[in-house]
Amino acid sequence: MTTHAPLWSSGFRPFFLAGAAYAAIAMALWMLAPLPPLWHAHEMVYGFAVAIVCGVLLTALPSWTGAAELRGVPLAALAVLWLLGRAAMFSGSALSGLIAAVLDCALLPVLCVLLAPVLGSGRKRLFLWTLPPLVALALGNILFHVALARGSAEDAGWAIRLGLHALAFLFSLYGGLLTPAFTRNYLRARGERAAAIHVPLEYATAAAMVLFAAADLAAAAPRWMAGAALLALAVQGVRALRWRGWRTAGEPLLWTLHLGYLWFLAMFALRALAEWTPAVPPDTWTHAFTLGALGLVMTGLMTRVVLRHTGRALVVVPAMRAAYWLVFAAALLRLAYSVHGLGDRVLWASALAWSGAFVIYVALYGRMLVQPSLPRVASAST
Repeated sequence: MTTHAPLWSSGFRPFFLAGAAYAAIAMALWMLAPLPPLWHAHEMVYGFAVAIVCGVLLTALPSWTGAAELRGVPLAALAVLWLLGRAAMFSGSALSGLIAAVLDCALLPVLCVLLAPVLGSGRKRLFLWTLPPLVALALGNILFHVALARGSAEDAGWAIRLGLHALAFLFSLYGGLLTPAFTRNYLRARGERAAAIHVPLEYATAAAMVLFAAADLAAAAPRWMAGAALLALAVQGVRALRWRGWRTAGEPLLWTLHLGYLWFLAMFALRALAEWTPAVPPDTWTHAFTLGALGLVMTGLMTRVVLRHTGRALVVVPAMRAAYWLVFAAALLRLAYSVHGLGDRVLWASALAWSGAFVIYVALYGRMLVQPSLPRVASAST
C-alpha cells in the first residue's frame, strides 16, 4: 500500500469507499449468517455510520476551519484502525474479548485527539460542538464491550442507544449547517427567498436533542419520554420548515437531504407513539433514524462530496437516483415490518433494497474515489 496514492489524499476517499461497501456487506451477512441482533446494531453504528462520519469530518472541517487536511500516512492509519475494528467484530472467539475491544474502540479516541486542535483553533467556535457527541460515541463503544464482557445484553443495548443519540446530535448539528446552506445557494440562484440561520433556534434545537437523549437513556416515565420526543419534533419541525425544502424537488442532491430530514422528524414521532401504544415497538425509531434519515442523507452527501471534490459536475445519474429510492424503500419496509408484524419476506426485501443501493454507489463512484481528481469544473449553485 502506498500512502501517496489518490486514495489517501483526502478523508472522504477511504472512508466513503469502505463505509459504502460495508453497508452492503454487513447487511447481507446479517441476513445470511446467524449473527446476533446486537452485532447488527453495533456494526450499523460503529461500522457503517462511523466510517461516513469520519469521511465527512475529515473533509469538511479543514475547509471550514482553515486547518490542514489529514492525508497520507495519518489518514491511512485511521483507515487501518477502522478495518481492525471490523476484523475484531468478525473474529468471534479467535481473539480475547480485551484485544477485540481495544481494536474496535481505538479509532474514535484517536479521531477526537486529531480533531481537537482543529476545532479549537477554528474560525467558528460552533464546530466545538462536534467534540461532545464524538466523545459520547466513543464512550458508547467502550461501554458496549464492557457490557459484553459482563454478559449483559441489556447494558450493551443501552450503550448502542448512547451511540445512536450521539449520532443523532451530529446529524442535527451538521444537518442544520449543510442542508440550509446548500438550499440557500440553490434558491438564491433562482431568485427565491432563503432563510438565514436563526441562532436562538439552533440553541433550542441542541437543547431539545440533549433532553431527548437524556429521557431515553434514563428510561424516563412514558409521559416525560413522549414529551421530550414531541418537543424535539416541534423544534426540529420549525427549523426544517424555514429551509423550504419543498422548493428543491428537482435537485436530487438537495431533496435527499430534505427527505432524510423528514425521516429524522418521523423518528421523534415514532418514539412518542411508542410510549402511547403497543402497536409501535420501542425500537422502531432507531430504524427510522439509521435507515431513513442517515441512509438518505449520507448517500446524498457522499454523492455530492465525491463529485465536487474529484472535479466533476454536480449531476446525479439515473442509477444513483434509483439508489436513493432504494434506501427510502428499505426504511419504509423495515418500518412496515416492525409496526405491522409482516413476515420475513418484507425484512429480506428491506435488506436487499439497502444493500442494492450501496452496491450501486460503489459501482458508480468507487473508481472516482481511488483515481486522481479531474481539473475542477464550474459547478451548479447546489
